[in-house]
Amino acid sequence: MSFLYLKALHIIFIVTWFSGMFYIVRLFIYNREAQDKEEPERSILQQHFALMSKRLWYGITVPSAILTLIFGPLVLWKGNYLEDFGAYPWLHIKLLFVLLLYAYFLSLHRIFRQQQQGIFRYSSKQLRIWNEVATIFLVAIVMLATVKSAMSWLWGLIGLILLVILLMLAIRLYRKLRRS
Repeated sequence: MSFLYLKALHIIFIVTWFSGMFYIVRLFIYNREAQDKEEPERSILQQHFALMSKRLWYGITVPSAILTLIFGPLVLWKGNYLEDFGAYPWLHIKLLFVLLLYAYFLSLHRIFRQQQQGIFRYSSKQLRIWNEVATIFLVAIVMLATVKSAMSWLWGLIGLILLVILLMLAIRLYRKLRRS
């Protein structure tokens, strides 16, 4: 298989994986908020969200994470990045973010398993904040993969910090709008 086909498949599965991670946390939030409803609405909603979460997680998110993990190293190999790995400092940082992203993914799996068992350890506010972690990883990884060494590390870090601040402000604004 040619490099460009491998790269296209890798990108496709990255997109579906991120879509699954973004949506699963929304389902976690809805499922958590269903806890505050009266019966029988609570049980009906929670059964529905548990089923939706299970289908999304095992039907899209987990397979996409696995296929991303398969195609990523193949892209590195076919793109000749491994031959002179030390010449790509941007790639080292990108791979660090990818490792952290998989740790985030595993944390979502833990929350998924807990909610499937009816255990709700996090508030909807905490889950909303946790949902934005994927956004930070997405921006960092895409910027590193596209801009590569042309990016100033200082400005990249400042941009990432500003993104975090903007996301936190957006969460606060949404909370205020929701209360009114």
